[in-house]
Amino acid sequence: MEYSKLVAVSGLPGLYELLNSKTDGAIVRSLDDRSTKFASSRVHQFSHLESIEIYTTRDNVNLVDVFQAMEKAGGSLPDLKDNGAIREYFEKTYPDMDFDRVYASDMKKMIKWFDVLKKNEVELKLSEPAEEEVEEAEEEATEPAKKTAKKKEEAAAGPKKETSETKETKSRKKAGTEEEAPKAEKKPAPKKSRKKAE
Repeated sequence: MEYSKLVAVSGLPGLYELLNSKTDGAIVRSLDDRSTKFASSRVHQFSHLESIEIYTTRDNVNLVDVFQAMEKAGGSLPDLKDNGAIREYFEKTYPDMDFDRVYASDMKKMIKWFDVLKKNEVELKLSEPAEEEVEEAEEEATEPAKKTAKKKEEAAAGPKKETSETKETKSRKKAGTEEEAPKAEKKPAPKKSRKKAE
């Protein structure tokens, strides 16, 4: 089971594996009892674990960073009924957490989720971006440099030479006759009437 496929579903306890997405919801499997159900997007909201961030005293961190710290710390998890013990646990495990903005209910949820992840032997790591995404990111990063190089080349080459057609078009635009000056149609010359010699 991959960490990237796991979601939290509002209104439903525990964590779920996303099996299939639909326009009106998703089919999910509970990590607790392995039951499969359809969760409607009209009733529930889905949060991918990979997208959840935690407040810290510095920049926000991904939830997986906290899970990894919890895994590294080892030992037993605190009693979910004891808010003081929960806070003390996270002060030791992840001291950079912003305890003014991360509530006791959030910390309890992290402990529950961590316990479920360990029981299901889920590897706690973010999915690596696909090769195509990496290539796109590299292209976007090099695009400004390419534009700058192109501008330098154009400047070194000097102004573009105008063709006679370009000059003519510009002069028509100045005179305001570009539309009024279509190609002249050749009309046959009027025939001169000759008097017959008498």
